Amino acid sequence: MATYLDRILAVHRTTAAADQRRLADLLDEARSCPPARGFTAAIGARASGELAVIAEVKRRSPSRGDLAADLDPAEVATDYAAGGASCLSVLTDFEWFGGSPEDLMAARSASGLPVLRKDFTVDARDVCDARLMGADAVLLIAAALDDAELGDFAALASEIGLDALVEVHDEAELERALLVGAALVGVNQRNLSTFEVDTDRATRVAAAIPSTVCSVAESGISGPGEAAVLAAAGYDAVLVGESVVTSVDRRAAVSALRRAPLGPPDGGGGE
Repeated sequence: MATYLDRILAVHRTTAAADQRRLADLLDEARSCPPARGFTAAIGARASGELAVIAEVKRRSPSRGDLAADLDPAEVATDYAAGGASCLSVLTDFEWFGGSPEDLMAARSASGLPVLRKDFTVDARDVCDARLMGADAVLLIAAALDDAELGDFAALASEIGLDALVEVHDEAELERALLVGAALVGVNQRNLSTFEVDTDRATRVAAAIPSTVCSVAESGISGPGEAAVLAAAGYDAVLVGESVVTSVDRRAAVSALRRAPLGPPDGGGGE
């Protein structure tokens, strides 16, 4: 039986296979874009003494349905920035998440913050598209890519001025991310096959993340309590969607997450 991830990836790979655009043309265009804002640099959690928050603009999800289907991405992004978010994550997948490149562009313009394009990257043209729509970082999901794709897309992102958030779910995927030189790693507590959340996953994997890597905990973070646990485990940032986008006071929700005390500077892994 096909999982959520199987179905989503099948559609994205079919779309990519039908794309007739020349990669060389997209590369030329991407290289001519203005400098990106520096997604990883903006996290800077250890220097500021606060947990960095990557707040997500998210209309719906396959597992939860509508979250904020009619949101104004510019308004939401402005609230997040006012609450002290370091960066934004914006869904651009429409079929399952209701997002769009227009959401990303509006959020980035209104907030002034660096933005991650949150989507299912399966083709080099997807990486270029992230740069062309104005993203400052692109998501690379280790579970969705083979070793060659992961390495090639990470290198391409760097070449065109994007940071790459390499998302992993366990130590084996973390090892693959480190082998391609990932400087920014996200540990997703959500199983992308079932969309169930394991709230202990990120703390388990944290021990294997080198302290030289910028680390992000993702999914299943409903408030400051969970954020504090992850900060104590050594994470530099949390990426939070549902709990902030559905909050009646988004500014306060982001601000509360930021106040989670950080763990020791050398916590979260060996060298």
